[in-house]
Order: sequence, then C-alpha cells, then structure tokens
Amino acid sequence: MAKILVIDDDSSIRETLHLYLMEEGYSVQTAPTGTDGLNKFTQTSPDVVILDIKLPDVNGFRILEDLREEDEHVKVIMITAHHDMESTIKAMKEGAFDYIHKPIDVNELDIAIKKAVHALEMEKKIRGLLVESSRDFKVGDIIGVGPYMRDIFKTIGVVSQSKAPVLLQGESGTGKELIAKVIHNNTSAEEPYIGINCSAIVETLLESELFGHEKGSFTGAINRKPGKFELARYGTVFLDEISEMSLNLQAKLLRVLQEREFERVGGKDRIKVNARVIAATNKDLKSLIKEGLFRDDLYYRLNIVTITIPPLRERKEDIKPLIDYLLEKINLELHKQIAGVSDEVLETFRQYSWPGNVRELENLLVRAAVVAKGQVLVKSDFPDLGEDQRSSRAKEQEAEVFCDSAGRILTLDEVEEMHIRRVLKDTKKNKGEICDVLGISRPTFERKLEKYGILFERE
Repeated sequence: MAKILVIDDDSSIRETLHLYLMEEGYSVQTAPTGTDGLNKFTQTSPDVVILDIKLPDVNGFRILEDLREEDEHVKVIMITAHHDMESTIKAMKEGAFDYIHKPIDVNELDIAIKKAVHALEMEKKIRGLLVESSRDFKVGDIIGVGPYMRDIFKTIGVVSQSKAPVLLQGESGTGKELIAKVIHNNTSAEEPYIGINCSAIVETLLESELFGHEKGSFTGAINRKPGKFELARYGTVFLDEISEMSLNLQAKLLRVLQEREFERVGGKDRIKVNARVIAATNKDLKSLIKEGLFRDDLYYRLNIVTITIPPLRERKEDIKPLIDYLLEKINLELHKQIAGVSDEVLETFRQYSWPGNVRELENLLVRAAVVAKGQVLVKSDFPDLGEDQRSSRAKEQEAEVFCDSAGRILTLDEVEEMHIRRVLKDTKKNKGEICDVLGISRPTFERKLEKYGILFERE
C-alpha cells in the first residue's frame, strides 16, 4: 500500500483528497504548511507527495527542493491555481513528477498517482537488478555477449598483433568507428588516431587532406600543410565511407598501400607511410566493383582482414547490456539518474527492427532521458517507437491483402475470393456460421462458392 502525503493550506482540499485517497486504498497524511509537511515527510517517508505551490510559510518550490534532498526517489505531484508557463517549466525542471492545475480533476490526479507509484516500483526493481549485475563500463567499450560479437573480439585480438589493413563492413550505426578505435588502442595507443569521412569532403580537398600539400600548389595553399597520413605517424588512419571515394583518389590510395609512400600535392619529396589503414563502408563493395564504381585491386588490398559488424536486429541478446552501458554514459553527460527501462520497453526494443542500429538506440534513450519524469524509462517516454512499428506492420498487411507477390494490385473479385478461402481455411464452422462471419446470406454464399470454383463439403 503506497503512502501519500498531501501538503496544502486549503482545508477543504486536504479533507477531500484525504477521503478520496483513503477510499482508493492509500495510506494518507495531510499537512497545512510546508514546515509541517517536511516534518511529517521525515517521520513517515511517504512514496508520493501532493504539494501545493502557494503555502503560507514556505514557497512550494523550496519544499520540493528539500523533499528531493531528503529522498531523491520521492515522487512529487505539484498543484497550483496558476496556469502560467514559467511555473510549469520550473516545477518539471526542478524534479517534480507531475504538475496539476486547480480545480483538481480527480481522474487526472488518480492517473498521475498511479504512474508515480508504478515508477517507484520499477525503480526499486531496477536498482535491485543493478546491484546484482553491475559492472564497470569504460568509455569506448564494445558491448556484446552473443556469438557474433565474441568472434569480432577474437578478430580484433588477432589483427592487433600486426598493422595490416582492415576493412570494416556494416550498416550505418553499427559501431564501425568504435571498433576502429579499439583496434588502434590495442595496437599503437600511444600514437595518433586520425579519422576522415570520405563522403564529407569534395575530391579536390580530400586529396590534400589525406596527403597534404606544398605552398602554392593550388589557389589558397598559402603554406605547406601535412596530410593525415603524415600526421598519423605510426598510428592509424581511419577512412570512413571509403565507398564514396572517387576512382581517381582510389588509384592514389592503392599506390600508397602498395608502395608505403606518397608525395604531397604539388610536391616531389617522397614521404614514408608508417600508419595502419582501417577503412569502413556501409555498402557492398563487390556490387560497386561490378558497377565500375570501386576498384577491385583496391578492394583486395584493403580486404586483408575484414570484420563484418552485424546489425542490432541480429544481436538482440545485446540490447539489455547496451541499454545499461548507454544509460550510464547518458547519466554522466546529462547529469541524470536513469536506472533502466521497464520490462514493457525492453520487450518493445527486442521486437523492433532497429534500422539505425546502436546509434538509433542511443538517440532514443537520450531523448527519453531528457523528458522522463521517473528514474525508469517507460513506454510513454518513447512516443514514436510503437507508432513506427504499427505503421510498418500495417503497411505489410496492406500489401499482403491488396497486392500479389509480383506487386500487382488485385481486383475486387480476387480480393473477395482470397478472403473467402482464408475464412474457410481458418475456421471449422458450418455454412451457417461462416455466412455470419462473412456477413452474407446462405444463397449468396452458395453463389460465391460456385463463382470461384471453391469446394466445400463441411456441414
């Protein structure tokens, strides 16, 4: 039974709420002032506090601050007769669980209390689980417990013993650059790690970024500039989105990988390459080779060691540990205290297809953490996720009903025949009952069977 404390100077409101909440099965105490309310809070440790902003002795916002200092887990529902935006924003910013205007709508209050009690229960459950299974995460950890990720960990261990080129393949958001950094840290952590996105820089500038240039080699080259390969020394050059590199630059990169040296743009001195090259792509390079968009000789030079990172939908066993890790990171960055997600959210996550992979999961958690009222993220903190899933399923069902396998739109007769055959297949009812399901008469049903050549012997 949840304990509730009502702090309000209006005696009629205190009495009304006391009677109503007692009837709802709560243990209820009331206080007419902020000071009296704080004393009763320290004595009884209620789960939920209903707090008026305008009190005769102390401002309600000050009481809110004192309550949360006493118990950071307490759920405070603030009530006020004022409908100004500033008060609402301030209350939520300072940690109120909800904010309700007078005159109080008991249905609205009842919903807020039930949400607060549910949030408390979930937080206690999550805190218990965290005590049992806590681990120290480090920034830069690769999170994974399934066979896919275990194989990747083994491969990282092997490639870290040399400086051979590595090709990372995987969808956007799977963590290709994170793996590149882990390889670098296990090979030459004391040396520079330099990354460059090949799709973000135009070809004329990309060559200069990679290899550097001499003074006066082109308009705007007012000084000599070392390139990424030169700056990396004995470290790592990470080439993200390698598939977007032009064929001209691909040829120059191939020469660098083969000869282990290069020249600055506009220069003649040959500079030795000592850095490891790690390239990443979210596209099928073999298909691009067939289309003449990627050099096969460069592909085979990069493809000494290939690591394919699976999408999140193929490693559902990693969703829970990923949530734990990301929430720890989010709590540090946002100064929050999110303990975890509800069982309902976790199950929704496991059913979701994750087109944006781990990056999408992190973005969803960040947005939810910003707006969450409790320490456990619940379904309402992710308003768009369920809608996206239902929309996707609805589209699939619509395509299944109204189009054939080749995508051709079915005629009305074809749709009707399909529906009748499904009903006959999925039900063991007799003709009369089937007519009720279809919403047609017995003679009409007989005509439909004859029209579509459907045999029906069950009676």
